[in-house]
Amino acid sequence: MMMNQDILIALGLTMIAGLSTGIGSLIAFFAKRTNTRFLSAALGVSAGVMIYVSFMELMPESVELLKELYSEKTATLYMLLAFFAGIAMIAIIDRLVPEDENPHEVHLEKEEKHKKHLKRTGFMMALAIGIHNFPEGLATFASALTNMEVAIPIVFAIAIHNIPEGIAVSVPLYYATQSRRKAFWYSFLSGMAEPVGALAGYLFLQPFWTPALNASLLAFVSGIMVYISFDELLPGTEKYGHHHYGVAGVILGMAIMAGSLLLL
Repeated sequence: MMMNQDILIALGLTMIAGLSTGIGSLIAFFAKRTNTRFLSAALGVSAGVMIYVSFMELMPESVELLKELYSEKTATLYMLLAFFAGIAMIAIIDRLVPEDENPHEVHLEKEEKHKKHLKRTGFMMALAIGIHNFPEGLATFASALTNMEVAIPIVFAIAIHNIPEGIAVSVPLYYATQSRRKAFWYSFLSGMAEPVGALAGYLFLQPFWTPALNASLLAFVSGIMVYISFDELLPGTEKYGHHHYGVAGVILGMAIMAGSLLLL
């Protein structure tokens, strides 16, 4: 009975961490329809968040975990292989997603083309964040089962991380579809990968979960996030002619993540 209670508590904490993505997605309800300065800055914030957490948290943590199993040089090599494998995977997915600009639609208005690109960006962000949240959910769940005193700060930190991730999905989707409901729900669902990851881990993955696999997944996710930032988000900030707002957003996003990491 106690074990069942522990599992329910662990799942509940993981759900809280995932639900915080919905807090970020609520930004869609306050975004002004034609404020391209805000859009450029928000895309920049999203890129800053993803770049910072990849290079300053996930990749170093991956190397540290791998160093417990291999030499420093081998650990770095495996981390880099996983990192570039993540880039390769999302690049392939990017190629498989149909292009928004059909050559037979060359007379589309510029604004309409931008909307289609933003819609695609939002979906790609939701995919990347969902993949990112999946192992996060498993990590949160496992820590909650092991040591609640350790788990609660982890849940708090992940919840803070997930708020800007919700913004990253909701803002481009809202500007593309003009639908607050769609922007909120796609962002919300990307966060729900957190408890799904926990449940899947408990049911299927835990018997096969190894420190090497966990470390490699961190670097793999980093590659995905970096690719999305440079291929989708940063070019998006330039399309609206507000370069400096985009750069300021990148710096702000990095500062948000740096501040949240200090709370760990």
